[in-house]
Amino acid sequence: MELLAPAGSPESLTAAVQAGADAVYLGFGPLNARRNAKNFSREELEQAVAYCHLRGTRVYLTLNTLLSDRELPLAAETAAFASDIGVDAILVQDLGVARLLRETVPDVDLHASTQMTVHDLDGVKACADLGMTRVVLSRELSRSAMENLCAKSPVELEVFVHGALCMCYSGQCFLSAVLGGRSGNRGLCAQPCRLAFRWPGDKGTSHPLSLKDMSLAGELRDLRDMGVACLKIEGRMKRAEYVSVVTGIYAAALRENREPTGEELRRLEAAFSRQGFTQGYYDDQKGPAMFGTRPEGIKDPTELFEEARRQYGRGEHKLTPVWFAARVKAGEPLTVTAWDDGGHETAAQGEIPQAARSRAVTPEQIETQLAKTGGTVYAAQGVTAEVDPGLSVPMSALNGLRRQVLEDLNAARTAVPERRVLPFHPPKKEKATAAQPGWSLSFRSWGQMSREILDQGPDLVYLPCDVIAAHGGEMAELIRAYPEIAFGTILPRVAWDREKARLRQELSAAREAGVTQALLSHIGQLALAEEYGFVPRGDFGLGLVNDLTAAELARLGFRSATVSFESKLAQIRDLSKPLDTELLVYGRLPLMLTENCIMKNRGKGCHCHEKPQSLRDRKGEDFPVEQAWGCRNELFNAKVLWLADKGADWQRTGVTWGRLSFLRETARECARIFRAYRTGEGQPPEGFTRGLYYRGVE
Repeated sequence: MELLAPAGSPESLTAAVQAGADAVYLGFGPLNARRNAKNFSREELEQAVAYCHLRGTRVYLTLNTLLSDRELPLAAETAAFASDIGVDAILVQDLGVARLLRETVPDVDLHASTQMTVHDLDGVKACADLGMTRVVLSRELSRSAMENLCAKSPVELEVFVHGALCMCYSGQCFLSAVLGGRSGNRGLCAQPCRLAFRWPGDKGTSHPLSLKDMSLAGELRDLRDMGVACLKIEGRMKRAEYVSVVTGIYAAALRENREPTGEELRRLEAAFSRQGFTQGYYDDQKGPAMFGTRPEGIKDPTELFEEARRQYGRGEHKLTPVWFAARVKAGEPLTVTAWDDGGHETAAQGEIPQAARSRAVTPEQIETQLAKTGGTVYAAQGVTAEVDPGLSVPMSALNGLRRQVLEDLNAARTAVPERRVLPFHPPKKEKATAAQPGWSLSFRSWGQMSREILDQGPDLVYLPCDVIAAHGGEMAELIRAYPEIAFGTILPRVAWDREKARLRQELSAAREAGVTQALLSHIGQLALAEEYGFVPRGDFGLGLVNDLTAAELARLGFRSATVSFESKLAQIRDLSKPLDTELLVYGRLPLMLTENCIMKNRGKGCHCHEKPQSLRDRKGEDFPVEQAWGCRNELFNAKVLWLADKGADWQRTGVTWGRLSFLRETARECARIFRAYRTGEGQPPEGFTRGLYYRGVE
């Protein structure tokens, strides 16, 4: 298995390589998911690639954030530079960026970042269809889920084995963006999930959103046997000493085909942990034991980190195996050949050997001299010599030929492959055709939907697939009663392969009831929508923020897509619209989607489906917690998005529909709010928000 280590700085890169990493991932410029890491300058990146390739280490560039249209030319320029200097692969989240890279640097491998929230086989296959050669799986997956994917995946799979865990599925978190304007999808997460919260009515505070760091150090053989291609260490924000310690322990265990020792495990915990480690997701054992915080005032392990600095700061520890062959023949030039395990081979010739005056050179002398590779990145694994008797060869001549073949081998190992770099052509702008936006409504429960609100004439109505399945007969009656309304089913944002049987039953029930639309959160769900004959419509989780993503969603077959609520209204107005678009204009914005049930972790059982629950932050704001499909949880914003009085602003964006998303409102409240939006009248709720539509995100 490949061991992939983080390189948040040039020093961390050196630490990772010298500790034994097979590959490193790093950021360059502002377009990566760790913008606060030191990252690399243009010159540093070029030097880093050469440094790594010389030592047999691959380099992956992170271009894994959602990008605005103004940033796409910079992304193309960054990718072209990365291709020109030999970067081995680029990680992406944005569907539009993936399209850009396929068009401009078609010979560079693309990896689907964990920010793409790939958690099932359909998602993996969809990424493969987009040209991805590797998929980084969601960190929430269990061992059995990984094993199933490894057995069926058409591309390589990469899994995180060590480092920080987010409470929310990567790519689906908006907590930092909505609360502070710093978007995790833009590489600037402020980690508000690590702060204290409390349950209303409780006296003390806790950290119900702060998970311990993960460590699968004891599962390396298991991961190898199931077919995982790459093990990833998290930590581009960590210091170089941490990278050295963690990478070195995993590398040694993999190299020696063993699990880490007890002492190595203690060193891992000393390097950094939040009250120990967890492998709860891997074991499919979620619960309170997975949670922890970093104790205040804890200091870095001085001796351990000093040892690490000495290790990567002195000498070469990542040695490359090399083999030599020498040919000492009468009447022929002295020839030395060298080759490595990567298929590179070089040869050099010297003068014709002379007859020995006293002592002739022996094969053993030749082999001993060529094996002296000290001061280089090479370690001689074997030397053979064909030597005619009675010939003399100066050791200085052998030394010179050894230096030459190794220098040539250096050049061969660091040579940049021939690759195409094509110009970037922004897609032609396609304007919206709708002069006046219509309305779409999404309900959380069956009781919120009434004839009073349907009589007001929405164009689209969405309900969760499990709600429709539970009310199939009533759904069919409403569909017959309101033929002018398109009714849709909301697919769960996350559904593991082991849950697909249930999901298929619910989708079948929706189809039988006459539902014709499906609201999808991932490109992997397109196959299901097509199978059941639904019109596919994209939700906010697809990250629609630029023209290329809009074009890609249209190409894939989406009939409409919801614009990301991290965009400003001006950006949405300028967005190309080759397909119909929706805009969230009312509701509590979804902030987190968690695999862990927050209520169950409270220690009082899972009651989130029975009565309203909320988490209160240090400012006294209450954030609703709702059960999501599959006994997951969703955390929603404390304040309600209200734009009823801003219709003149959002309706000029050219979207096809404005969507009202109802969470805990009663049927009467839903009808009243919809009427307020239609008329532009009505009082906003207390403590409302305009979302990010005016202030945007960093």
